[in-house]
Amino acid sequence: MSKTYLTNANGAPVADDDTSISAGERGSLTFDNVHLFEKLAHFNRERIPERVVHARGYGAYGTFTLNKDLSDYTIADFLQGAGKKTDVFLRFSTVAGGQDSGDYVRDVRGFALRFYTEQGNYDIVGNNTPVFFIRDPAKFPDFIHSQKKDPKTNLPDPAHHFEFWANHPQSMHQITILMSDRGIPRSLRHTNGYGSHTLSLWNKDGERFWVKWHFKTNQGIETLTNDEAAKQPGDGMQRDLVEAIERGDFPGWSVKIQVMTDEQAKQCEFNPFDLTKVWPHKEFPLKDIGTLELNRNVGNYFAETEQVAFAPSNLVPGVGVSPDKVLQGRLFAYADAHRHRLGVNYQQIPVNKPVCPVHHYQRDGVMAGASGCPVTGHLQNADVNFYPNDRSDAPVPAPQLGEPSMPLENDAWLKAYDSSDEDNYSQAGNLYRIMSEDQKKQLVSNIVDGLSQATESVQSRMVEHFTRCDEDYGQRIKALLLK
Repeated sequence: MSKTYLTNANGAPVADDDTSISAGERGSLTFDNVHLFEKLAHFNRERIPERVVHARGYGAYGTFTLNKDLSDYTIADFLQGAGKKTDVFLRFSTVAGGQDSGDYVRDVRGFALRFYTEQGNYDIVGNNTPVFFIRDPAKFPDFIHSQKKDPKTNLPDPAHHFEFWANHPQSMHQITILMSDRGIPRSLRHTNGYGSHTLSLWNKDGERFWVKWHFKTNQGIETLTNDEAAKQPGDGMQRDLVEAIERGDFPGWSVKIQVMTDEQAKQCEFNPFDLTKVWPHKEFPLKDIGTLELNRNVGNYFAETEQVAFAPSNLVPGVGVSPDKVLQGRLFAYADAHRHRLGVNYQQIPVNKPVCPVHHYQRDGVMAGASGCPVTGHLQNADVNFYPNDRSDAPVPAPQLGEPSMPLENDAWLKAYDSSDEDNYSQAGNLYRIMSEDQKKQLVSNIVDGLSQATESVQSRMVEHFTRCDEDYGQRIKALLLK
């Protein structure tokens, strides 16, 4: 067999990888240590900036199989024809902690799913909860800052969590989920996923339908208490997912959607685009549309799981967004974060590269690929870099795929919209009332563990918020705080 020789990045063979060139046996190093300098320079840059949120994550490839034709709702290719299969990549993550945090913290889990469709990449960037803590993107940096380590001590501080929540009762629904028995999944295979936001589909007639995506685990919901979680290994969730796929025990989810017409949205008694709200299943029943299976682990964690770049702005013909304010903010923020972390051409990285041909007039920047390049293959070597132009074979727009207009109920507000009169409590109270006695005890205990570290003012306001959700809910928390 012929040998494979070590080379520098330019392909030149390396004669010695163990010793550096020096001025004599005991002399200093010389400036012609080309291999040494390249090796050290690359090592210095091995770590890219970690994600500000969702830093600790684990991903795998799989398949989405469509069970129900959705051509009445959408022109999206991957939703046409029962039996259609689409390759996917799914990344789970915690939200608040960094890469050094543990798998079993009480936190929302990110559930970010990419469909590699024949018309481009479509990303649903959701969580394992159907709602979130805020309804306006202006609050997202503040919320995340409150969940991170104390800026002075660099230590976790639950008092900060509750101080933010005491001032933002819109968080009550999500708090009730997070602090419940579902706050710590037993494994990533045993948790649901949700698109969380209201998204949309549109069909060939220009009709738009509002939708909520649900991914119901086929493994069943299994969770851990705080005491059980404390006994788990720090990387247990990642290990569980990898080993399950390796042994052929492929995890799966049933994929369902809720559908709301535009007229139903106008008549809805609550804001259907509010990220802190769910749609009642009695009014908007789940429709089974397909299955999701994870069946292949990544080949390189850094190249794939760490560099995969999901964005709600990754849309394809037939799917769209909604007036959800947080979603609207994410349309900008996610892609912008990736440009910072990975460079302006991050979508040329293999895990982010669409499976369909890509033609555009974007040029240059870090890691710009060339036409015909086996890795990127983007149109960089064409003889024209602007549009319109006189070349008959150059890329042109496809007006037949234009999205229908997004409805607006009012003129644009020239000042901030005050949401203080929104209902922040009823859905959280409804959730509390369907819990078993054991679930209620866990919920209250988990809340008081952190709330007891907050100031009396924060405790008082939080008790008031919980009481407005449900009298018994608030009184149990108050009683346990006084013990």
